[in-house]
Amino acid sequence: MKDFNQRIIPLEKYKHTKIIATIGPSTNSYSSIEALIKAGANGLRLNFSHGDYDERKQQIKWIREASDNLKKPVAIIQDLQGPKIRLGDFMGEISVSIGEELRFSYMSDYEQTGVIPTQYDLSLKVKRGEKLYLSDGKIICQITSVSKGIVYAKAGNEGALIRRKSINLPDTDFSGDVITPKDKRDIVFGSTQDIDYVALSFVQSAVEIEMLRKILSNIGSRSKIIAKIETKPAVDNLDEIFHSSDAVMVARGDLAIEVPFESVPIIQRKIIGMGQDYAKPTIVATQMLHSMTNSPEPTRAEVSDIATAVLVGSDAVMLSDETANGEYPLEAVKVMKRIILYTEQNTPLRAVFEDHKKETRSHAISEAITNLATNINAVAIVAETKSGATAINISSLRNSIPLIAVTNDPKTAQQLAIVFSVKSFVRPANRLTIDKLTDWLKANKILSKNDIVVTASGKYAGVVGTTDTIKVRMIE
Repeated sequence: MKDFNQRIIPLEKYKHTKIIATIGPSTNSYSSIEALIKAGANGLRLNFSHGDYDERKQQIKWIREASDNLKKPVAIIQDLQGPKIRLGDFMGEISVSIGEELRFSYMSDYEQTGVIPTQYDLSLKVKRGEKLYLSDGKIICQITSVSKGIVYAKAGNEGALIRRKSINLPDTDFSGDVITPKDKRDIVFGSTQDIDYVALSFVQSAVEIEMLRKILSNIGSRSKIIAKIETKPAVDNLDEIFHSSDAVMVARGDLAIEVPFESVPIIQRKIIGMGQDYAKPTIVATQMLHSMTNSPEPTRAEVSDIATAVLVGSDAVMLSDETANGEYPLEAVKVMKRIILYTEQNTPLRAVFEDHKKETRSHAISEAITNLATNINAVAIVAETKSGATAINISSLRNSIPLIAVTNDPKTAQQLAIVFSVKSFVRPANRLTIDKLTDWLKANKILSKNDIVVTASGKYAGVVGTTDTIKVRMIE
């Protein structure tokens, strides 16, 4: 059994909002990965749009070694590439004029035909009248016709096209094609590794999530599913996506092209609120510290952006290029942690969302635990959990009291690493598990004599869905 029991962190230094960092060329070594975890990273993302399996195996090995050495559970996230809706290869730049008719075709030869190549056969999906965005949304086109594998579109403004740049089609239905053959190969590979979450790109509806869950079940994977919200259909289908997924990511890069960019902050707040309603972790991603890709300090707007995500109650905030390709990956994690801690320790207010929670037994138990802990000024909540559900339900109520989870399953401890407020410990399951853990916390000066904690456990230790006992314990 993995030993995550030796981390000595005072309760007042616990950060509630978690940090996810992306591994890439700038952090592709054991020493870099260990430094990221030590600096405050709770989850590490592997972008499967790049790299090969040998590289991924080595990175996963490094992450687990660093996690074991630091006695800190870390979630590994496999981010699937999804359909490559991008321009293909051509020489130089292609200048575009207002009103110009552009032609697109799958893997065409631009130099020979004048037809712009794409890495995905758009003609199978798009329809006349739909919008087509190029160069990160800088060039807006409208599709005028589709004929014999060629998509014709009229440019609404001028600009320049560069090879392999992404294409956005907010009006187009890609349902059924979200999980590509490459993704399926990557999922099978991930099932042979110690992966905790699979992030599904370009989700349209719950259909794709259920498809992925069936694949994972068929190959015996215990990975949980993160639905990435980066398309207009996904925004329209949030309720069903939350119902089907295990966690949700606000992927603001493509999302800001698929929907009006001014709507993204409101969508982000809505998603975070729904995450608390559904007791599903939420992650805010993309450009949180973009300037630190090339600068040792953040912009003031970036500091405010992170603080806002903390105030609104996101479970985790994510770094992408900042730690994958940036010049200051370690500094970016340290800055993010500083902002999180300061915001949490000086929070004048917290966003309140309309309550849509379904009154289930687990919700009622979680609410009773948090209310009791608040009313008696408990220094911590200690919850025994097999699957992680008890800890996630308590976490969704966004109490400021530190939440300590004890489980006999290392996989659960790793998956809880990116859940708001949760600090996980792995211990063998028995009826004295919580008492033994609180005694250990006192021995290591995390808890002190006369501290009051609220504990939650079940009659049958280590069994899923049996939480039925709430106790108040004064540390002696």
